[in-house]
Amino acid sequence: MFTLNEKAPDFTLPKITGGEFCFYEDLKSHEEDHWHLIIFFRGSWCPACMNELDQLEKDQGYFNDKKIHLITVTHDEQAELEKMQQEHQFSFPVLNDTNFQFLKDYQVHFHDENAPYEDHGTHGDPAYFLTDAEGRVLYQQRQTSPFGRPAPTELRKIIQYIRSNLKS
Repeated sequence: MFTLNEKAPDFTLPKITGGEFCFYEDLKSHEEDHWHLIIFFRGSWCPACMNELDQLEKDQGYFNDKKIHLITVTHDEQAELEKMQQEHQFSFPVLNDTNFQFLKDYQVHFHDENAPYEDHGTHGDPAYFLTDAEGRVLYQQRQTSPFGRPAPTELRKIIQYIRSNLKS
C-alpha cells in the first residue's frame, strides 16, 4: 500500500465520453497549486454512488474555487455509464477501469466470487485519493462496503484541514 506523501501511481483510462485520461499528463495541464480528488465508485447501478456524484456535481463550484480537480473512476458496462452520463450530465471526468488496473494499483477493495457476501457481482468499493499538483498523496480512504464513505461536505472539511495544515 502506498503511503501519504508518496507519488500516486500513474494511470491512463478511457473517458466514458470518448478519448483517454492520463493522470500525470493532466497534472501538468493545471496550475502549481491545483490538487486532484480521485474517487472510485462502485458503478452506475449503485444508488449511494449516484447520490454522492450528484452532490459532487452540485458542489463543483466549490471544488473549482479551491482548485480541486475531480476525477471519478469505476468499472461498469460502457453502455450503462453512457446512460448515467446522459441522465446526470457530470462535468467531471468519469473514467472506466475496464481491466481493473486502477483498482489493483490503488489497492481498492474488490468484490469477486471469493467475497464473503453477495453484492452486485464483481466490482470495487468506494475509495478516495487526494493528491497535490505533483501527484503526491495527501489523503486516502478505502471502503469495504458502500457505507461509511465521506460525504461531499466531509471531503470539503478534509481538504480545508489539509490545506491549512500542509507542511511547506
